[in-house]
Amino acid sequence: MSEEREPKKKPMLKRMDNVLIVVDDLEATKAFFTELGLEFEGEATVEGPQVGQLIGLEDVRATMAMMRTPDGQGIELDKFHTPDAVRFGPVNTPVNAFGIRRLMFAVEGIDALVSHMLGHGAELIGEMEYGDSYRLAYLRGPEGIIVGLAEALG
Repeated sequence: MSEEREPKKKPMLKRMDNVLIVVDDLEATKAFFTELGLEFEGEATVEGPQVGQLIGLEDVRATMAMMRTPDGQGIELDKFHTPDAVRFGPVNTPVNAFGIRRLMFAVEGIDALVSHMLGHGAELIGEMEYGDSYRLAYLRGPEGIIVGLAEALG
């Protein structure tokens, strides 16, 4: 009698849980994302050998703040106390630099939101209409973080 083997289940992604952004000014960055419309979920200090082993650093101590988009996606903001964070390039690195360069959000009322964010220290990089489909705006916030806003037209 031969044993029937169950086919191996293919590993699969279930969802994106969060994106990590390492920052120096945690308070300004939390305020920026709160003004943008994200919800502050909480803050904690993480440290110790297990954390260091996980992320490949020694003597780790960091403050992490979790932010949530209205649809439940997470943005984790980390301020490293030890070891010091390392900055690659200038704060205002252009959007064509290697690495993750912007976060894009679908919005309603793009003009009002851009105006609101400019009043809270954001810098307008540029805006345009993408055919008949979208109005787009790119903003730069604290730490040089680039945020894209997209409003569907029609």
